[in-house]
Amino acid sequence: MKIDINGHEFSILWDGIYYKALSNYPNISDWEMKTLIDFINYNNEYNRDVQIESRNNHLLNNINEGLNNPKKFINSIKPTFITECTACKHNGCITNYLCHIASLSNAKKIFESGMLLSAAKARNDSINHLVQEDRNAAKDPADFFDYIMFSWGNCQAGDRLVMERELGRAPTEEDLSTGFTPGIRFYFKYNQLVRQPGSKHDGYHALKIKDKLLLNDNVSVIVIPEQHRKTLEEFIPNELSDKVIYIKNDCSNIWDWTEKVFKVVSSSKVR
Repeated sequence: MKIDINGHEFSILWDGIYYKALSNYPNISDWEMKTLIDFINYNNEYNRDVQIESRNNHLLNNINEGLNNPKKFINSIKPTFITECTACKHNGCITNYLCHIASLSNAKKIFESGMLLSAAKARNDSINHLVQEDRNAAKDPADFFDYIMFSWGNCQAGDRLVMERELGRAPTEEDLSTGFTPGIRFYFKYNQLVRQPGSKHDGYHALKIKDKLLLNDNVSVIVIPEQHRKTLEEFIPNELSDKVIYIKNDCSNIWDWTEKVFKVVSSSKVR
């Protein structure tokens, strides 16, 4: 694995390279330093070495100094607002909620089982096959398929990924605007989910949890696009019905939808 820190607009892990964005490049915050330590520790657990590259020698020296003093950063408090990526209308990540987004077909299975499952558990397939699939365009390593991934609550990345897998290709701007079809969103409180067994900080995802997560004990809000109400109503267990919100997609694109949904979730009395 390699970490590339050179003033990127957003963070992404692709083909073994973690293009790490900083909120104030070339300066690195304590929280950002913690994410680097988490990333290295996680990959070391799976016997992967990590190299760090930056054209800014001062930044690289600060990072190496931090890596030599991990205790100084490992308990850094999560910011309530992270500005490593400012692509959305909020101009940053709001970190009180975590979100997992599913396609319509996967949402049916989630409601039927009452839990979120890792890709390996949900598809009951060999990890070697999952790794080799075309849909693993980012070439994620095998262990990623043992985890359920979560993004920050106001992020659109999950919807983009759902569309990519439904289309079998990267979404175009038209796909994300006039052709946009929202997924089903499962919202969780960060402070609750981080205490769950199997929760893991890997330095890249907001959080991930190994194998499975029961919905009834953990989910705060479930957002279903109004267009899927009739299709999904019969699959929703009684114990989850009071946590479901139906929202009409009258938005012009994925960004407007994400903003609208998060605003509703943040002000909702459903918890």
